Amino acid sequence: MKAVIAEKPSVAREIAALLGATEKKEGYFEGGGYLVTWALGHLVALGMPEDYGVTGFRQGSLPILPDPFVLTVRKVRKNKAYEPDGAALKQLKVIEKVTKSCDSIIVATDAGREGELIFRYIYQYLKCTKPFERLWISSLTERAIRQGFENLKPGSDFDGLYHAGRARSHADWLVGLNASQALTIAAGSGIYSLGRVQTPTLALICTRYLENKNFQVHKYWQLQLLHRKEFMDFKSLSVNKWDDVKKAEDVLKAVIRNGVATVNKVDKKTVTEQPPLLFDLTGLQKEANKILGLSAEETLNIAQDLYENKFITYPRTGSKYIPEDVWPQIRAMIRALEEKPTLKEAVKKVNWGAFNKRIVNDVKVTDHHGLLVTEKVPVELPAKENAIYDLIALRLLEAIGQSCQKEITDVTLQVLHYDFAVKGCRVTEPGWRSIKGSFTDEENDPIDQLPELHIGDELKIGRAGVLEKKTKPPVLYTESSLLSAMENAGREIENEDERKALQGIGIGTPATRAAIIETLFDRGYMVREKKSLIPTDKGLQVYGWVKDKKIADVSMTAEWELVLSKIENKEADGQVFEKEMKTYAGTITGELLALSASIEKPSNLLCPKCKKEHLLVRDHLVKCPDESCKWIQFRKICGVVISNTDIENLVTKGKTGLIKGMKNKTGKKFDAYLVLNDKGESSFEFEKRMS
Repeated sequence: MKAVIAEKPSVAREIAALLGATEKKEGYFEGGGYLVTWALGHLVALGMPEDYGVTGFRQGSLPILPDPFVLTVRKVRKNKAYEPDGAALKQLKVIEKVTKSCDSIIVATDAGREGELIFRYIYQYLKCTKPFERLWISSLTERAIRQGFENLKPGSDFDGLYHAGRARSHADWLVGLNASQALTIAAGSGIYSLGRVQTPTLALICTRYLENKNFQVHKYWQLQLLHRKEFMDFKSLSVNKWDDVKKAEDVLKAVIRNGVATVNKVDKKTVTEQPPLLFDLTGLQKEANKILGLSAEETLNIAQDLYENKFITYPRTGSKYIPEDVWPQIRAMIRALEEKPTLKEAVKKVNWGAFNKRIVNDVKVTDHHGLLVTEKVPVELPAKENAIYDLIALRLLEAIGQSCQKEITDVTLQVLHYDFAVKGCRVTEPGWRSIKGSFTDEENDPIDQLPELHIGDELKIGRAGVLEKKTKPPVLYTESSLLSAMENAGREIENEDERKALQGIGIGTPATRAAIIETLFDRGYMVREKKSLIPTDKGLQVYGWVKDKKIADVSMTAEWELVLSKIENKEADGQVFEKEMKTYAGTITGELLALSASIEKPSNLLCPKCKKEHLLVRDHLVKCPDESCKWIQFRKICGVVISNTDIENLVTKGKTGLIKGMKNKTGKKFDAYLVLNDKGESSFEFEKRMS
């Protein structure tokens, strides 16, 4: 008897049906010589501090450095404490029963670092010693599953993957738990969350936000001219930029008086645009955010559903290529797409006689190949699922297309001694761009198609004008651009040697980046404003405290990802990495605890609005630290700064002493009390004058 352990019930059902395990039992299927059961994600996790005898947040307990780490049943929070998850306990008992009844195990959890860790933690927790093999597939189609079972791999082949997953798990615990407790203790109030990838990502968002907010916008002016030749209108733009509009207007008058622009330079070049590669998960998330406005997590969840319904291949991939042995299946996949109405026209544009094999590269395929559709084409899907499916399908059609050829023309015109630039573009061979009919990238300005121009040609100036322009601040992150920044974090490193070493290395992995972004929302560190990601006051506060500390160092986090990749490939020792992480955890704990002296502490005054949090009393204002409450009282009112005594009276008694010397809008002085109503709203109360 063989046991099969899948990651989810839905996958277990598919496998069980193919293996003939059709008898439904409590928590598993039986039949055909197989017992097919499932995990429910991470049933087993690393123990909490309480499992090591550490309770509460105590400075003397930090850093907490387990040796060894303890595995426990997944816990859930109930009544301010963590308790074993009943559903996890129940399913673990089923898995234990199944594994005791079998001779060997087939691991069918998701084929990746986290899927491997899910199984190994269960195996270790149950103290199981049965031999196991690995089912490694990139699609849940019947053919893929059958081929997978015909080519089971030794479990030991994936020891590197497990060691990398375990090292990542231990590192996140050591950094996240110690750093969060240390900052919370240093702050003196509230609960703060820090993490190995979470905090550098917050640093990226806050840095960009502050660069945008503090950017000094400068106006400048350029001249634009309209020309006509061979019944074609086109515009030229002055190379010069003027800081003074008066100077630009003076030049404009002279240009108009001259009336003619002379062509003095024509450069033509042919540009070849290679088709895009297939989507990896991050690429799909970026495109879905840009085009559809979907969050990274939404896109991942939709892709996972499409995968489990056999419409696409494994979504949590970091590769954009396919191996040689998958290439023969591509034609059948594309033929199948003809059945889908939204893709029928695109499929008609495919050049069946000349598929581009640029996506085939065995060396660049990691655990899984790039995202593909399967031969099972959906008949009807909800709108968002349909849109994601079409993105993946269209990218495949583009990827196997031929290169797009363009003729780019750069022309310089001269009027008096001023140069004007014109850029033209003519598509000579549409290639892959014909699939969607888009011949420029969305972020680029449209480029005119130009008439034939030669050096010495004189062009009459039609309309002419001055354009007011502004320097642009760094653009706020969207989820799409943040994913790019996380993916390419190594590029931000200043040291050239380090930058080269970390080229192509990011922070987080394709499978985890969506969860990191959602964590920042859940912690109240950032919000969405339309598509832009904006740090909250709390997020900026945390960033202000830790921005110069090691825990916010993007390059260090990118280096760790490189080490984890080496552990996965058995090129580095996971135990050495864990030892280094323990040293690092001790360092950052000390750094964060040392912040205590510089962090503003809350007062003893309770917020008059929410009645929960203690107020922060600053020189210019008094505020509640709870983002959802938002109570605030500015201390300077009508020209007078309210004293600490009056603040205390206002909050505790609902009324200050008489505040003298305030000025109204006309400059007239007046005296009044400041009072609070039941909602925490302040207003003036004037002295009652004796008649």
